[in-house]
Amino acid sequence: FLENDEYEWKGPFYFIQGADPQFGLIKAWAVGDTNNGDDEWKEEIKLTEQAVQAVNKLNPKPKFFVLCGDLIHGMPGSQWRKDQERDLKNILKNTDQDIPLVFVSGNHDIGNTPTRETIDNYCKSWGDDYFSFWVGGVFFLVLNSQLYFDSSKCPELKQAQDVWLNEQLAVAEKHKCKHIIVFQHIPLFLREPDEDHDYFNLEKSVRQGIMEKFHKAGIKAVFSGHYHRNAGGSYRGLEMVVTSAIGCQLGEDTHGLRVVVVTDEKIVHRYYSLDELSSQGMEKELLDMLAKQN
Repeated sequence: FLENDEYEWKGPFYFIQGADPQFGLIKAWAVGDTNNGDDEWKEEIKLTEQAVQAVNKLNPKPKFFVLCGDLIHGMPGSQWRKDQERDLKNILKNTDQDIPLVFVSGNHDIGNTPTRETIDNYCKSWGDDYFSFWVGGVFFLVLNSQLYFDSSKCPELKQAQDVWLNEQLAVAEKHKCKHIIVFQHIPLFLREPDEDHDYFNLEKSVRQGIMEKFHKAGIKAVFSGHYHRNAGGSYRGLEMVVTSAIGCQLGEDTHGLRVVVVTDEKIVHRYYSLDELSSQGMEKELLDMLAKQN
């Protein structure tokens, strides 16, 4: 993205959010061995190909396509990881070259307890584990949520992200951006800001600190994955959006993608099944929002 050109609001636009293609989980889940059962991912290949084709067909084009973590199932050091990464990259290469891809690191990408080495390896493969970018007057932040989940093996990296985040929020304030939107893998919470901590959300005291910081900075929405189901809630005007997986479903949702429309006043989003998005594209209501001239 050409930074200086993108500080200005130029009217409504949209992007696509996907999460958890997680090559290998469908088989691992089916055989009940999530540590070693990920030795094939034919189903995920088909689903991700369908996702890329659906995104490529959309008109007008989305500004970007973000994948919110767990790109593959194999944890750092596991047997099939290289093959899973290679197959995923080969499919993603077919994304229309006018639609930038944005990658977010998940727990399977860098480990539940990341280390400097696992994060370095991720960065070599997929790009920075946290960064920011501007699109049409809107400021986007990509965060490494594993550093909030368990940074015990790399505390200095968590500290570096914290310092960086504060600097970025200061920049956002200076530029008077239209909205600030965050992408991270693990949700702050699934439904209620004060719900108990479990595998699928962040620890309560950590969560509280982040929510307050985001609220004070005027962040409108956080988009995440990790849960393999659709969920979400809000905290003092901050919307938490949890998007189900392209890959393995752990609930009642279908394999799908989220269409996110950014207007002058608000952020409107809808989850589509891959079949729906491939066959019908976006509904008229969202297209009409994009056509409105501010």
